Amino acid sequence: MLRTYLKSVSDVGSRGDAREEIYYSTLAGLLNAYAESVGKKGIHVRTLPKKTEAGNPDFRIWDGQLHIVGYVEAKLPAAAQP
Repeated sequence: MLRTYLKSVSDVGSRGDAREEIYYSTLAGLLNAYAESVGKKGIHVRTLPKKTEAGNPDFRIWDGQLHIVGYVEAKLPAAAQP
């Protein structure tokens, strides 16, 4: 699961013109795959939810019954610095 995610990030990044938002579907896929792999059924990952008391998160994760599990703020991946 993580290898697939990292390969996708690498593929997108190698094109040289990616903004943060282009990675959202890849990260949402990873979050959903992880939830499924640990047996968490009914988890929903919402990209760019409406503004909250915490600000403007990039993702909201909830259990499908209006219980918010958490928020995720995404950033562009950065190349390792020597």
